[in-house]
Amino acid sequence: MDEKKKSKLILKTLNKIYPETPIPLKHRNIFTLLVSVLLSAQCTDLNVNNVTKDIYPKYNKPEHFVKLGRRKIEKLINKIGIFRVKARSIYLLSKQLLKNHGGKVPKTFEELEKLPGVGHKTASVVMSQGFGYPAFAVDTHIHRLAQRWGLTNGKNVIQTEEDLKRIFPKKTWSKLHLQIIYYGREFCKARDCYGLTCKICTSCYPNRTKPLKTKKA
Repeated sequence: MDEKKKSKLILKTLNKIYPETPIPLKHRNIFTLLVSVLLSAQCTDLNVNNVTKDIYPKYNKPEHFVKLGRRKIEKLINKIGIFRVKARSIYLLSKQLLKNHGGKVPKTFEELEKLPGVGHKTASVVMSQGFGYPAFAVDTHIHRLAQRWGLTNGKNVIQTEEDLKRIFPKKTWSKLHLQIIYYGREFCKARDCYGLTCKICTSCYPNRTKPLKTKKA
């Protein structure tokens, strides 16, 4: 099956299963979305939501976190992995937003990626889910599925992002990012499908008989 047929099959399957794609990270504004995405590194969305549900009603602006300071931020998020590193990033990016952006989250990749703790993937999520800009945020999970589905050669997330942007129409990127995440969690799990059981894997590769070993990003 060539790329064009494969992409159409994947889009048709995902649109049927996930016609709506709610943002999985709970937030009150674009700033708290940025904080939640930063917190979600090496952590589940569920865990992030469980922690932030007690934080955002009271602390939801950069000035709130600057006033709290690093130590108090650490106490608020200490149930999340690498919380000290993340607390430092939240504190420093809050200061930078106040100093350089009037307390507002910037609307460009370049400015977002200059913020402490914000890499390209985090910036992509904020640009897409916060500002509605077409972006394709690729994490290790999407990277793995793209390999299973034969959409990339699997060298790294940068290459995977480039491949997915080339294969799929720009207007689908933001929704497709979430659809792939939802599908991976439900049907094409890392330690369940192995490229052999889910509908997309079996449709793209009906003759595959051995578990597919994916390369880490």
